[in-house]
Amino acid sequence: MDKMVIEGGVPLKGSVKVSGAKNAALPIMAACLLTRGPHLLENVPHLRDIDTMKKIMEKFGTVFREKNGSLEVAADHLTCHEAPYELVKTMRASILLLGPLLARLGKAKISLPGGCAIGARPVNLHLKALAAMGVDMFLDHGYIHAEVKKLKGANIFFDIPTVTGTENIMMAAVKAEGTTILRNAANEPEVVDLGKMLRSMGADIEGEGTDTITINGVETLRPCTHTVIPDRIEAGTFMIGAAITGGTIQVQNCRPTHVAALTEKLRAAGAKIWEENEKVVITGPKVIESVDIKTMPYPGFPTDLQAQFMALMSVARGWSMIRETIFENRFIHVSELKRMGADIEINASQALVK
Repeated sequence: MDKMVIEGGVPLKGSVKVSGAKNAALPIMAACLLTRGPHLLENVPHLRDIDTMKKIMEKFGTVFREKNGSLEVAADHLTCHEAPYELVKTMRASILLLGPLLARLGKAKISLPGGCAIGARPVNLHLKALAAMGVDMFLDHGYIHAEVKKLKGANIFFDIPTVTGTENIMMAAVKAEGTTILRNAANEPEVVDLGKMLRSMGADIEGEGTDTITINGVETLRPCTHTVIPDRIEAGTFMIGAAITGGTIQVQNCRPTHVAALTEKLRAAGAKIWEENEKVVITGPKVIESVDIKTMPYPGFPTDLQAQFMALMSVARGWSMIRETIFENRFIHVSELKRMGADIEINASQALVK
């Protein structure tokens, strides 16, 4: 699609069902490499990154089948341990394949990941943790070469919370010898969802959702059926869409606890919000009030909703301060908003929206 034409000025209204979370589905797909299948994954979204992950895993010998709207994954016969650059370059989450391949095959060759350009997301936290578990690694021509005879449990402290790093080491540790303790671990819902999947496979794991996760390695795992959690970023985007247009939207397949930080800010901006079990109904205000936000790891305000919220604040009464603490270079949308008439001043990691 070369372009999309949007006729604005119309309040959004109606009901929308949120897709499964991409950032939960990708590590869960990778976890299927840990044992023979078939696994049955439900609520997997239809997205380019999902297709890319499938293509990479098919290179290893994984077989995918669509089955009544679900995705069947069978990694019975892995014939390759290399994730090629031409696929990895388009998706940062490909680094998640490193841990499962080492746990299953004892070796992996993964091209350094590519993907969206929103600041540095170093993989050194992954590599440092794997080295502590006994993995020998070296970098050559943009590839991570990793090999281990038997993964060993370790005490690992992440210098900063890392979602993919936490997930990668969780998957590596479930079949390691001994106990692995992850401290300063990420506690995002996607990490919790992976932990639930791994436990269904027979892993001995506890503490996901906190900053300390304990994994006791097991000898064998089994295939399972798992339903991917709803995408909290997609849900939040629809909620902001209702707020900015003054409409009313019923957001289905949405877990209110996962969007609590956004809900608080939207209510402060004047929106009316009703919550039920897996449904949120939001009505945008007649006058949008300015609200300050600071992006933070979960359960704080998500960085993936910062751009959408800035658009909302661009039409709010008064001025607001937006602080980005997760990634540098995540104000690249500002120039486009300014082309549309927004009054925004950038100072390092802060944006003043008038």
